[in-house]
Amino acid sequence: MRQQCFLVSLLAVLIGLFAGGVAQSRDTYMKTDTSLYPYAPSLLQWEKSSADFTPPETCADCHPGKFEEWTGSMHALAFKDPVYQGELNLAVKEAGHAIARQCEGCHTPAAVVKGEIKGAGLKGLSDMALAGVSCDVCHSIKGHTHWQTPYRQPENGSLILSPGTDGPEEPQLTKYGPNAPDEYCGDDFHQCVESSLHKSSELCASCHQVSHHETHTPLEETYREWKNGPYATANIHCQDCHMVETQTFKRSADELKKPEPGEYHHYFNGANFLLYYLTELAAKRAGDEELAENVHSKYTMAVERLQAAASLEITPVFRQKKLAEIKVRVKNIRAGHNLTTSLTNIRQMWLEVTATDNKGNIIMTTGSVDSHGKLPKDIRMFNSHTQDKNLKFTLKPWEAESFSKNDTIPPKGYKDVYYGLSREPGTSVTVEARLRYRQADQKVAEKLLGMVPGDIHLEAVYGIKEIPALPIIDMASTRVVIHK
Repeated sequence: MRQQCFLVSLLAVLIGLFAGGVAQSRDTYMKTDTSLYPYAPSLLQWEKSSADFTPPETCADCHPGKFEEWTGSMHALAFKDPVYQGELNLAVKEAGHAIARQCEGCHTPAAVVKGEIKGAGLKGLSDMALAGVSCDVCHSIKGHTHWQTPYRQPENGSLILSPGTDGPEEPQLTKYGPNAPDEYCGDDFHQCVESSLHKSSELCASCHQVSHHETHTPLEETYREWKNGPYATANIHCQDCHMVETQTFKRSADELKKPEPGEYHHYFNGANFLLYYLTELAAKRAGDEELAENVHSKYTMAVERLQAAASLEITPVFRQKKLAEIKVRVKNIRAGHNLTTSLTNIRQMWLEVTATDNKGNIIMTTGSVDSHGKLPKDIRMFNSHTQDKNLKFTLKPWEAESFSKNDTIPPKGYKDVYYGLSREPGTSVTVEARLRYRQADQKVAEKLLGMVPGDIHLEAVYGIKEIPALPIIDMASTRVVIHK
């Protein structure tokens, strides 16, 4: 009996020690130094002075062309994006504003360091806050703390914002940019400083490398995907693809050649065509045809980039002189990061494959979307699955601590997918394949748009009475006839 009691007591002690060790480990591992990062879990730093941030409309007085390019861009819409606002609102409700601030730090940095953002919603905010990633946010970046972060890599907005300094009589504004300033740069309004950082992907890395707020597990790895690929070794940076026209982007990717100085624009264009689509709806409803035309051109550019990013190849596989299966190779030919990237657990890129016999009868099909926007379970999806601390599936960034699956395609890389397929003797088979893309699962989009804060009225702003079917883009397609 004594021996049993001793064993039970020993077991209880060991369990207590183990549980305490785990708790202590979670509390101390990669802990954020809040004296270095006072806005944690956002890792922004602000060199505070009497110099304030400048609204983009002020910048437009001297830089009307660049302002027009920025207007309606992903940076301009970063905070007002209704999908983001829905997710932010959900994060605040479930995890609290102290954790959700991580997201805000990259979606409206100036407003976060000034303490203006208290949660989801747009009501009562300044124009500077609503401007999201404005002109002055990027051109007030003095440096970064990428190698001092808990992860010792870029993450969660690890930038140093410095819009200016205290002058002897009034604030002195300072703006950083990629070019050597001439004597007229900034006139009497601000000083100009040449910054090599503004030519490199390290500028973008802070907000395009996102980690879990506590464990610092990388969840969005766009920067690392680029860093580990051929574009980085060829000195082709984010700006060389996302701040240029579509044809220039193709040249950068195909020839690994940097654009000429005059070819850069403030488009910041990528694959988020859904936000352009929604913004065009809002602009038309408000009677702003100029903005509607602006974002429509950016929507077209986003679709063109998606359709230029990948290619497909179909190869029949024979065994004992009989057709046994087909191989579909999906190639990432132009994206400088993985396909998909960013929130890879949310993005959807998949194969739709159909095979017909010589009479037109379907003998195999997979990947078709039903009338409710639902995909079948047996498709090949190039995305990731994330899991929480208990290794349970989750899509929520504030819960996701690790990956259970990561099946994306690296830059200039490929993935092969095999489908079993046979045919009747003496007949031919036609195989058609499409690589399709949408921002998120239909149900996910419906939930997030259904979570927008009360001051964002979808019907009043966008004319949306019910969540429409999300647009799907065909990124690539091919067709092969396998003869007798």
